[in-house]
Amino acid sequence: MITAYSTIKDLKRAGRRTLGCFPLYPPLELLHSMGFTPVVLWGLRDLYREVPLSDRHLQTYTCSVGRCLTEFMLRHGGELFDGIVMYNACDTLRNLPEILQLGLAGQGQPLPLFRLHIPTSSLEKPADRLYLTQRIHRLIQELEESFNISFSAEAFRDSVDLYRRQRALAAGLQELVGQGRLTVYEFYRMMNAGQRIPVEEHLAMLETAIERYSAGPPADQASPRVIVSGILPPPAGIIDCIAAAGLRVVDNDIAMWKRSYGYSPAAFDDPGEYYIDMFRHHYPCTTVLPTGDARMATLLKMVREKKIDGCIFIGEKFCEYEYFEVPYLKKILEGEDVRLLCLDFSLEDYENLGPYQTRIEGFAEILRG
Repeated sequence: MITAYSTIKDLKRAGRRTLGCFPLYPPLELLHSMGFTPVVLWGLRDLYREVPLSDRHLQTYTCSVGRCLTEFMLRHGGELFDGIVMYNACDTLRNLPEILQLGLAGQGQPLPLFRLHIPTSSLEKPADRLYLTQRIHRLIQELEESFNISFSAEAFRDSVDLYRRQRALAAGLQELVGQGRLTVYEFYRMMNAGQRIPVEEHLAMLETAIERYSAGPPADQASPRVIVSGILPPPAGIIDCIAAAGLRVVDNDIAMWKRSYGYSPAAFDDPGEYYIDMFRHHYPCTTVLPTGDARMATLLKMVREKKIDGCIFIGEKFCEYEYFEVPYLKKILEGEDVRLLCLDFSLEDYENLGPYQTRIEGFAEILRG
Protein backbone atom coordinates (compact mmCIF):
# COMPACT_ATOMS: atom_id res chain seq x y z
CA MET A 1 0.00 0.00 0.00
CA ILE A 2 1.39 3.42 -1.01
CA THR A 3 1.06 5.86 1.88
CA ALA A 4 1.97 9.50 2.44
CA TYR A 5 4.92 8.31 4.51
CA SER A 6 6.35 5.99 1.84
CA THR A 7 5.84 8.55 -0.94
CA ILE A 8 7.68 11.30 0.93
CA LYS A 9 10.34 8.82 2.08
CA ASP A 10 11.01 8.04 -1.58
CA LEU A 11 11.57 11.75 -2.21
CA LYS A 12 14.19 11.83 0.53
CA ARG A 13 15.89 8.70 -0.80
CA ALA A 14 16.08 10.41 -4.18
CA GLY A 15 17.99 13.27 -2.57
CA ARG A 16 15.22 15.86 -2.75
CA ARG A 17 15.01 18.69 -0.26
CA THR A 18 11.48 18.60 1.13
CA LEU A 19 9.41 21.21 2.95
CA GLY A 20 6.28 20.22 4.86
CA CYS A 21 3.66 22.86 4.04
CA PHE A 22 0.62 23.52 6.18
CA PRO A 23 -2.52 23.83 4.13
CA LEU A 24 -4.29 25.53 2.61
CA TYR A 25 -2.43 27.56 -0.04
CA PRO A 26 1.35 27.76 0.50
CA PRO A 27 3.64 29.55 -2.01
CA LEU A 28 4.38 26.41 -4.00
CA GLU A 29 5.90 28.15 -7.03
CA LEU A 30 8.41 30.07 -4.91
CA LEU A 31 9.49 27.01 -2.94
CA HIS A 32 9.85 24.91 -6.08
CA SER A 33 11.91 27.61 -7.80
CA MET A 34 14.38 27.59 -4.90
CA GLY A 35 15.05 23.87 -5.25
CA PHE A 36 12.54 22.41 -2.79
CA THR A 37 9.86 19.79 -3.22
CA PRO A 38 6.90 21.26 -1.31
CA VAL A 39 4.57 18.69 0.28
CA VAL A 40 1.14 20.01 1.23
CA LEU A 41 0.07 18.29 4.44
CA TRP A 42 -3.63 17.72 4.14
CA GLY A 43 -5.67 14.72 3.11
CA LEU A 44 -4.01 12.75 5.94
CA ARG A 45 -7.13 11.71 7.82
CA ASP A 46 -7.40 8.37 6.00
CA LEU A 47 -4.12 7.37 7.72
CA TYR A 48 -5.34 7.51 11.29
CA ARG A 49 -8.14 6.29 13.50
CA GLU A 50 -6.30 7.35 16.65
CA VAL A 51 -3.86 10.24 17.13
CA PRO A 52 -2.20 9.69 20.54
CA LEU A 53 0.73 12.06 19.93
CA SER A 54 -1.55 14.81 18.73
CA ASP A 55 -3.91 14.28 21.67
CA ARG A 56 -1.10 15.20 24.07
CA HIS A 57 -1.10 18.71 22.61
CA LEU A 58 -4.47 19.43 20.98
CA GLN A 59 -8.02 19.29 22.32
CA THR A 60 -10.24 16.59 20.84
CA TYR A 61 -12.54 19.28 19.43
CA THR A 62 -9.76 20.42 17.09
CA CYS A 63 -10.58 19.64 13.45
CA SER A 64 -9.27 16.45 11.86
CA VAL A 65 -7.00 18.49 9.56
CA GLY A 66 -5.05 19.85 12.52
CA ARG A 67 -5.09 16.64 14.53
CA CYS A 68 -3.86 14.43 11.67
CA LEU A 69 -1.27 16.96 10.53
CA THR A 70 0.11 17.14 14.07
CA GLU A 71 0.18 13.35 14.44
CA PHE A 72 1.99 12.93 11.13
CA MET A 73 4.58 15.60 11.87
CA LEU A 74 5.32 14.36 15.39
CA ARG A 75 5.69 10.79 14.10
CA HIS A 76 7.65 11.46 10.93
CA GLY A 77 8.43 15.17 10.50
CA GLY A 78 12.06 15.08 11.60
CA GLU A 79 12.75 12.13 9.32
CA LEU A 80 10.91 13.32 6.21
CA PHE A 81 11.33 17.09 6.03
CA ASP A 82 14.04 19.71 5.93
CA GLY A 83 11.74 22.43 7.22
CA ILE A 84 8.16 23.56 7.86
CA VAL A 85 6.30 26.30 5.97
CA MET A 86 3.05 27.66 7.35
CA TYR A 87 0.70 30.58 6.99
CA ASN A 88 -2.27 31.89 8.94
CA ALA A 89 -5.07 29.93 7.28
CA CYS A 90 -7.15 29.55 10.46
CA ASP A 91 -6.90 29.72 14.24
CA THR A 92 -5.85 26.08 14.59
CA LEU A 93 -3.08 26.16 12.00
CA ARG A 94 -1.88 29.54 13.25
CA ASN A 95 -1.09 28.04 16.65
CA LEU A 96 0.43 24.71 15.57
CA PRO A 97 4.01 25.73 14.63
CA GLU A 98 5.27 26.23 18.17
CA ILE A 99 3.67 22.95 19.28
CA LEU A 100 5.35 21.07 16.45
CA GLN A 101 8.70 22.80 16.91
CA LEU A 102 8.80 21.99 20.62
CA GLY A 103 7.59 18.43 20.04
CA LEU A 104 10.18 17.71 17.36
CA ALA A 105 12.95 19.37 19.38
CA GLY A 106 12.00 17.18 22.33
CA GLN A 107 12.55 14.15 20.08
CA GLY A 108 15.98 15.47 19.09
CA GLN A 109 14.75 16.26 15.56
CA PRO A 110 14.32 20.05 15.41
CA LEU A 111 13.18 21.60 12.14
CA PRO A 112 13.40 25.22 10.97
CA LEU A 113 10.06 27.00 10.71
CA PHE A 114 9.23 29.52 7.97
CA ARG A 115 6.14 31.70 8.29
CA LEU A 116 4.11 33.61 5.74
CA HIS A 117 1.40 35.92 7.04
CA ILE A 118 -1.36 36.75 4.54
CA PRO A 119 -3.27 39.97 5.34
CA THR A 120 -6.86 39.30 6.33
CA SER A 121 -8.01 42.67 5.00
CA SER A 122 -8.47 43.60 1.37
CA LEU A 123 -5.39 43.61 -0.83
CA GLU A 124 -6.94 46.56 -2.61
CA LYS A 125 -5.19 48.74 -0.06
CA PRO A 126 -1.59 49.78 -0.90
CA ALA A 127 -0.45 49.19 2.69
CA ASP A 128 -1.68 45.58 2.61
CA ARG A 129 0.02 44.92 -0.71
CA LEU A 130 3.26 46.38 0.61
CA TYR A 131 3.00 44.24 3.73
CA LEU A 132 2.52 41.01 1.74
CA THR A 133 5.41 41.90 -0.60
CA GLN A 134 7.67 42.43 2.40
CA ARG A 135 6.61 39.12 3.92
CA ILE A 136 7.34 37.27 0.67
CA HIS A 137 10.80 38.82 0.41
CA ARG A 138 11.46 38.06 4.06
CA LEU A 139 10.57 34.41 3.42
CA ILE A 140 12.99 34.34 0.48
CA GLN A 141 15.75 35.80 2.64
CA GLU A 142 15.15 33.28 5.42
CA LEU A 143 15.27 30.35 2.98
CA GLU A 144 18.44 31.68 1.37
CA GLU A 145 20.18 32.07 4.74
CA SER A 146 18.99 28.74 6.15
CA PHE A 147 19.92 26.59 3.15
CA ASN A 148 22.71 28.64 1.52
CA ILE A 149 20.79 29.06 -1.74
CA SER A 150 19.82 32.01 -3.94
CA PHE A 151 16.55 33.13 -5.46
CA SER A 152 16.42 33.27 -9.28
CA ALA A 153 13.75 35.25 -11.15
CA GLU A 154 14.22 32.98 -14.17
CA ALA A 155 13.72 29.83 -12.09
CA PHE A 156 10.65 31.42 -10.51
CA ARG A 157 9.11 32.09 -13.94
CA ASP A 158 9.77 28.46 -14.91
CA SER A 159 8.10 27.19 -11.73
CA VAL A 160 5.11 29.50 -12.25
CA ASP A 161 4.67 27.98 -15.71
CA LEU A 162 4.68 24.44 -14.30
CA TYR A 163 2.03 25.21 -11.70
CA ARG A 164 -0.12 27.09 -14.21
CA ARG A 165 -0.11 23.98 -16.38
CA GLN A 166 -0.87 21.77 -13.40
CA ARG A 167 -3.90 23.87 -12.42
CA ALA A 168 -5.18 23.97 -15.99
CA LEU A 169 -4.89 20.18 -16.28
CA ALA A 170 -6.66 19.68 -12.93
CA ALA A 171 -9.52 21.85 -14.19
CA GLY A 172 -9.63 19.78 -17.38
CA LEU A 173 -9.75 16.59 -15.36
CA GLN A 174 -12.68 17.95 -13.34
CA GLU A 175 -14.52 18.59 -16.61
CA LEU A 176 -14.10 14.89 -17.44
CA VAL A 177 -15.58 14.04 -14.03
CA GLY A 178 -18.52 16.32 -14.78
CA GLN A 179 -19.06 14.57 -18.10
CA GLY A 180 -18.99 11.19 -16.38
CA ARG A 181 -15.91 10.04 -18.28
CA LEU A 182 -13.83 9.83 -15.09
CA THR A 183 -14.95 8.69 -11.65
CA VAL A 184 -14.80 11.03 -8.67
CA TYR A 185 -12.68 8.43 -6.88
CA GLU A 186 -10.03 8.47 -9.62
CA PHE A 187 -10.02 12.26 -9.53
CA TYR A 188 -9.66 12.11 -5.72
CA ARG A 189 -6.77 9.67 -6.00
CA MET A 190 -4.84 11.75 -8.54
CA MET A 191 -5.41 15.08 -6.81
CA ASN A 192 -4.39 13.60 -3.48
CA ALA A 193 -1.21 12.19 -5.03
CA GLY A 194 -0.35 15.62 -6.37
CA GLN A 195 0.15 16.95 -2.84
CA ARG A 196 3.10 14.60 -2.26
CA ILE A 197 4.95 14.15 -5.53
CA PRO A 198 7.04 16.60 -7.60
CA VAL A 199 4.91 18.86 -9.79
CA GLU A 200 6.66 17.49 -12.89
CA GLU A 201 5.47 13.96 -12.06
CA HIS A 202 1.97 15.19 -11.32
CA LEU A 203 1.83 16.96 -14.69
CA ALA A 204 2.69 13.71 -16.43
CA MET A 205 0.01 11.87 -14.43
CA LEU A 206 -2.67 14.41 -15.32
CA GLU A 207 -1.72 14.56 -18.99
CA THR A 208 -1.88 10.77 -19.26
CA ALA A 209 -5.26 10.68 -17.51
CA ILE A 210 -6.79 13.35 -19.74
CA GLU A 211 -5.59 11.57 -22.87
CA ARG A 212 -6.92 8.24 -21.60
CA TYR A 213 -10.35 9.33 -20.35
CA SER A 214 -11.29 11.98 -22.91
CA ALA A 215 -12.45 9.29 -25.32
CA GLY A 216 -14.60 7.50 -22.74
CA PRO A 217 -18.42 7.42 -22.85
CA PRO A 218 -20.31 10.24 -21.07
CA ALA A 219 -22.51 9.63 -18.04
CA ASP A 220 -26.23 9.03 -17.92
CA GLN A 221 -27.65 12.53 -18.40
CA ALA A 222 -30.74 11.68 -16.34
CA SER A 223 -28.79 11.29 -13.09
CA PRO A 224 -29.27 14.06 -10.49
CA ARG A 225 -26.50 16.65 -10.83
CA VAL A 226 -24.70 17.68 -7.65
CA ILE A 227 -21.70 19.67 -6.52
CA VAL A 228 -19.60 19.02 -3.42
CA SER A 229 -18.28 21.79 -1.20
CA GLY A 230 -16.06 22.06 1.87
CA ILE A 231 -12.43 22.20 2.96
CA LEU A 232 -11.53 18.55 2.34
CA PRO A 233 -13.07 16.28 -0.30
CA PRO A 234 -15.45 13.51 0.74
CA PRO A 235 -13.72 10.50 2.29
CA ALA A 236 -13.26 7.61 -0.13
CA GLY A 237 -16.14 5.69 1.48
CA ILE A 238 -18.49 8.64 1.04
CA ILE A 239 -17.46 8.99 -2.60
CA ASP A 240 -18.52 5.36 -3.06
CA CYS A 241 -21.86 6.10 -1.35
CA ILE A 242 -22.52 9.08 -3.63
CA ALA A 243 -21.79 7.00 -6.71
CA ALA A 244 -23.90 4.06 -5.49
CA ALA A 245 -26.83 6.42 -4.90
CA GLY A 246 -26.74 7.37 -8.57
CA LEU A 247 -25.67 10.98 -8.01
CA ARG A 248 -23.45 12.64 -10.57
CA VAL A 249 -20.82 15.05 -9.22
CA VAL A 250 -20.49 17.58 -12.03
CA ASP A 251 -18.33 20.16 -10.23
CA ASN A 252 -16.84 21.02 -6.87
CA ASP A 253 -16.11 23.86 -4.44
CA ILE A 254 -13.52 21.97 -2.38
CA ALA A 255 -10.54 23.85 -0.94
CA MET A 256 -8.16 20.97 -1.72
CA TRP A 257 -9.52 20.85 -5.28
CA LYS A 258 -11.12 23.74 -7.15
CA ARG A 259 -10.26 26.46 -4.68
CA SER A 260 -6.61 25.42 -5.14
CA TYR A 261 -6.53 25.19 -8.94
CA GLY A 262 -9.29 27.68 -9.78
CA TYR A 263 -6.99 30.64 -10.43
CA SER A 264 -3.41 31.14 -11.60
CA PRO A 265 -1.79 34.58 -11.88
CA ALA A 266 0.17 35.75 -14.86
CA ALA A 267 3.95 35.50 -14.61
CA PHE A 268 5.78 38.19 -12.62
CA ASP A 269 9.51 38.53 -12.08
CA ASP A 270 8.83 39.75 -8.55
CA PRO A 271 7.30 37.03 -6.32
CA GLY A 272 5.73 39.74 -4.19
CA GLU A 273 3.67 40.98 -7.14
CA TYR A 274 2.83 37.40 -8.08
CA TYR A 275 1.38 36.52 -4.68
CA ILE A 276 -0.47 39.82 -4.40
CA ASP A 277 -2.24 38.81 -7.61
CA MET A 278 -2.68 35.23 -6.34
CA PHE A 279 -4.42 36.16 -3.09
CA ARG A 280 -6.19 39.22 -4.46
CA HIS A 281 -7.95 37.17 -7.16
CA HIS A 282 -7.91 33.77 -5.47
CA TYR A 283 -10.83 31.44 -6.09
CA PRO A 284 -13.18 32.46 -3.24
CA CYS A 285 -12.50 30.60 -0.01
CA THR A 286 -13.74 31.09 3.53
CA THR A 287 -10.12 31.05 4.77
CA VAL A 288 -8.96 33.75 2.35
CA LEU A 289 -11.07 36.44 3.95
CA PRO A 290 -10.72 39.17 1.27
CA THR A 291 -12.36 36.80 -1.25
CA GLY A 292 -15.30 35.90 0.99
CA ASP A 293 -17.73 38.43 -0.47
CA ALA A 294 -17.41 36.79 -3.89
CA ARG A 295 -18.24 33.25 -2.74
CA MET A 296 -21.99 33.25 -3.18
CA ALA A 297 -21.80 34.84 -6.63
CA THR A 298 -19.22 32.24 -7.68
CA LEU A 299 -21.34 29.36 -6.39
CA LEU A 300 -24.51 30.72 -8.00
CA LYS A 301 -22.72 30.96 -11.34
CA MET A 302 -21.64 27.33 -11.01
CA VAL A 303 -25.14 26.22 -10.02
CA ARG A 304 -26.75 27.95 -13.00
CA GLU A 305 -24.16 27.00 -15.62
CA LYS A 306 -24.03 23.35 -14.56
CA LYS A 307 -27.80 23.06 -13.95
CA ILE A 308 -27.22 21.75 -10.43
CA ASP A 309 -29.94 19.87 -8.55
CA GLY A 310 -28.21 19.51 -5.20
CA CYS A 311 -25.16 20.46 -3.14
CA ILE A 312 -23.40 18.17 -0.66
CA PHE A 313 -21.46 20.09 1.96
CA ILE A 314 -18.57 18.09 3.46
CA GLY A 315 -17.99 19.74 6.83
CA GLU A 316 -15.02 19.48 9.14
CA LYS A 317 -16.44 19.48 12.65
CA PHE A 318 -15.31 22.54 14.61
CA CYS A 319 -14.29 24.48 11.47
CA GLU A 320 -15.99 27.79 12.18
CA TYR A 321 -14.86 29.32 8.89
CA GLU A 322 -17.09 26.97 6.93
CA TYR A 323 -19.98 26.59 9.35
CA PHE A 324 -20.59 30.31 9.76
CA GLU A 325 -21.42 30.38 6.07
CA VAL A 326 -23.71 27.34 5.87
CA PRO A 327 -27.01 29.04 6.86
CA TYR A 328 -26.50 31.71 4.21
CA LEU A 329 -25.43 29.06 1.69
CA LYS A 330 -28.65 27.15 2.35
CA LYS A 331 -30.75 30.29 1.87
CA ILE A 332 -29.04 31.15 -1.42
CA LEU A 333 -29.41 27.62 -2.78
CA GLU A 334 -33.08 27.44 -1.81
CA GLY A 335 -33.61 30.55 -3.94
CA GLU A 336 -32.34 28.51 -6.90
CA ASP A 337 -34.45 25.46 -5.97
CA VAL A 338 -31.25 23.56 -5.13
CA ARG A 339 -31.26 21.15 -2.19
CA LEU A 340 -28.44 21.14 0.38
CA LEU A 341 -27.18 18.08 2.28
CA CYS A 342 -24.75 18.79 5.13
CA LEU A 343 -22.46 15.96 6.21
CA ASP A 344 -19.95 16.75 8.93
CA PHE A 345 -16.99 14.65 10.01
CA SER A 346 -14.60 14.41 12.89
CA LEU A 347 -11.75 11.94 13.14
CA GLU A 348 -13.93 9.56 15.13
CA ASP A 349 -16.65 9.38 12.47
CA TYR A 350 -14.77 7.19 10.00
CA GLU A 351 -15.43 3.89 11.75
CA ASN A 352 -19.11 3.82 10.76
CA LEU A 353 -20.26 5.37 7.50
CA GLY A 354 -23.67 3.66 7.58
CA PRO A 355 -25.65 6.70 8.79
CA TYR A 356 -24.03 8.84 6.10
CA GLN A 357 -24.96 6.29 3.44
CA THR A 358 -28.60 6.39 4.57
CA ARG A 359 -28.68 10.19 4.39
CA ILE A 360 -27.09 10.23 0.93
CA GLU A 361 -29.58 7.65 -0.38
CA GLY A 362 -32.46 9.70 1.02
CA PHE A 363 -31.02 12.86 -0.55
CA ALA A 364 -30.83 11.11 -3.91
CA GLU A 365 -34.48 10.10 -3.67
CA ILE A 366 -35.49 13.69 -2.92
CA LEU A 367 -33.54 14.98 -5.94
CA ARG A 368 -35.27 12.44 -8.20
CA GLY A 369 -38.58 13.85 -7.00
